[in-house]
Amino acid sequence: MIQPKRVLILCTGNSARSQMAEGILRNDGGEKYEVLSAGVNPSLVRPEAILVMNEIGIDISGVRSKSVEEFSGQEFDYVITVCDNAKEACPVFLGKTTRIHQSFEDPPAPGVGGDEERLSIFRRVRDEIREWFGREFIPKTL
Repeated sequence: MIQPKRVLILCTGNSARSQMAEGILRNDGGEKYEVLSAGVNPSLVRPEAILVMNEIGIDISGVRSKSVEEFSGQEFDYVITVCDNAKEACPVFLGKTTRIHQSFEDPPAPGVGGDEERLSIFRRVRDEIREWFGREFIPKTL
């Protein structure tokens, strides 16, 4: 049996983009990937991220925001940064890690705009992440 590729997805807070990306790659990539996510400055998982992921049948309600420091010393096949801040602050990982940067828009903070406007942006970002994995990452790494 082939070992799954280890993937770490990083963003600033590990609250939305990286959590959605982890759920999508775990779902769409199946057993071919071991997927984790973290933040360079972790906060709390955004309820909007949980809601829009549930809309596509992916449950991330049990996840927590993690610090990239939790994975210090571990080896990954791929480290994917999904925001510019994480790209700049990304630590060096051991081994033959391939670093990939694909920035996605940061969904608005709580209280910015109306609920439907925020959810619309979360949905668009979720869909862009899923499209990128399906078009760019998964086919090129299998």
